[in-house]
Parts: sequence; C-alpha cells; structure tokens
Amino acid sequence: MTVDTLSHELRSVRHEPPDPLRQRLYRRAILISLVGNSLLTAAKGAVAWLSGSSALLSDAANSLSDMLYSILMALGLYVAHQPPDETHPQGHSRFEPLVGLLISLAMAIAGITAIREGARRFVGGAASIGLAWPTAVLLASALGKIAMFWSVRDLGQSADSPAICASARDNLSDVLSSLAAMVGVLGSRFVHPLLDPAAGVLVALWIFRGVWEILRENLGYLTGRGAPPEVAAKILRVASSVPGVVNVHQVIADYVGPKLRVDMHIDVDGGIPLREAHAIGEQVAERVEALPKVGLAFVHVEPAEGGATTDV
Repeated sequence: MTVDTLSHELRSVRHEPPDPLRQRLYRRAILISLVGNSLLTAAKGAVAWLSGSSALLSDAANSLSDMLYSILMALGLYVAHQPPDETHPQGHSRFEPLVGLLISLAMAIAGITAIREGARRFVGGAASIGLAWPTAVLLASALGKIAMFWSVRDLGQSADSPAICASARDNLSDVLSSLAAMVGVLGSRFVHPLLDPAAGVLVALWIFRGVWEILRENLGYLTGRGAPPEVAAKILRVASSVPGVVNVHQVIADYVGPKLRVDMHIDVDGGIPLREAHAIGEQVAERVEALPKVGLAFVHVEPAEGGATTDV
C-alpha cells in the first residue's frame, strides 16, 4: 500500500454527529434570555429617565449588558456547535467558554457604567425618588428574573452548557441587584436622598462579583483546569467496572473547552489476544465518554504482566 493510499484512508477530522435535543435546549435558553432582557432594558431605561433614579439607571445598565451578551451568546453558541472540520478537527466546543468570557466582559462594562453614574450623583447631590413606577418596574424585574433563572438554569443543566449556566447565574444576580435598587429608591424617599446613588454603587459591586465568578470558571475551561476530585473518582470507578480490566493506574482528566479530555492507562491480562484487549479498551472509552462531563477518552491498554502496549 502506497503512502498516497494511506493518506486517503487516514481520518483527520473527528466524527461528531449533531445533537438535535441539545440544539433545541440552546435555542430555547437564548430566546428566553434575549426577549426577557430586551423587555427589562426598555422598561427600566424609560422609568429611570422619567424618575431620575440612579439606582434604577444602574439596574437598567445591567439589563442592557444582559441583552448584549444574549446576542453574543447566540452568535458564540452557533459557532461552538458547528461540526468538526479541517480547521478544528476536534470540533468548535472551545468557543463556548469564550462566550462565557464575553458575558463577563459585558457585565463588567455595565458595572463600570453603574458605579460611575452612582458616584456622579452621590457627589453632585441627589433628590428623593417617586415610588410608583420605579418600585413597580423593579419588583416586576425581580419576579421576571426569578422565572428566567429557574428556566435557563434547567436548560443549561440539561444541555451541560457552561455558557447557559453562566447566563442563569447572572439572572439570579440580577434579582438581588433589582432588590438593592428598590431599597435605594425607597430609602431615598423615607430616609435620605443619597441612599439612591449609594444603592447604585452597591448594585455595581454585586455585578463585579458575578463577573469574577464567571471569569474564573470559563478561564479554567480554556486553560486546561483539572477535573474535580469527585468526577475523577467516578471516571476511575466506571473504568474499573469494565470486565477484563485488572487495574487502572493512570487517570489524567483536564478540560478542553467545556468538556473533559481523559487520558487513561489500564492493565489487562497479558495472555489474552490483541483483539480482545482492544475490545476491552474500546468498552472503557465508550463508558467513560458516556459520562456527562467527558468529551473524549484516550485509553492505553497495557499487559498486567510484561509484554507490549496496545493504544486504543
């Protein structure tokens, strides 16, 4: 067989069929985020402009960043779920944690805008805020964000998507920021006008907290963070349970994008045929890759008592 013939038979792109169910979950989560955040941005922005509330303006800036990252999430997840090709032979999944970083960037911009506006009104003086519309829109925002958190979180967990789970956590953060803004509006009326811009600054600080959490998680996905101990232990148990596996003496699991890549060494009876040893290694790889957090498993099959090594 010539080198040219071998090159035609050599597979250089991973075969990864699309998952229609996962794609539907992604589309539903994006639609909920985009529609919900667009409506909240318009409502909060209008009432903040009419009432002059710094706290409400900060919360509106937060909702605007949510709307922008919903658009980024839609574009990024579309790219992340393109099938493998010659430019990305293992697939495009590493684009998904990149979407998470873009979400944290949008949140950081909103936080900077909020804290700057709160500081400006704090220094320049503040007036008491009317209660009717600001209170109503902030209460509606908190209730809407609770509903968005539950629905998007369930979709993110079902799809095992770090980007969608980050979006869900941001919705929960928005509930608290809306409640803080409402406290500022009420405080400006009944306690002191400066409580409104002070609440705006607190909302900004809460936004920065969410930025740090999302940034830390998604940087781990992009930089090869190791698997949590409980996940590594589960991989070991699954591999050890395959009939014919005498011992598992290496499990190295790290994130490549949102999924784990597992490098394993297993021992089998050195006297069995090569075909049988290969089948054991294939079964280990299949069972490990069936775990929700695992994307790829490379299994190296070694004889328990001397002999050559078979890589699967």
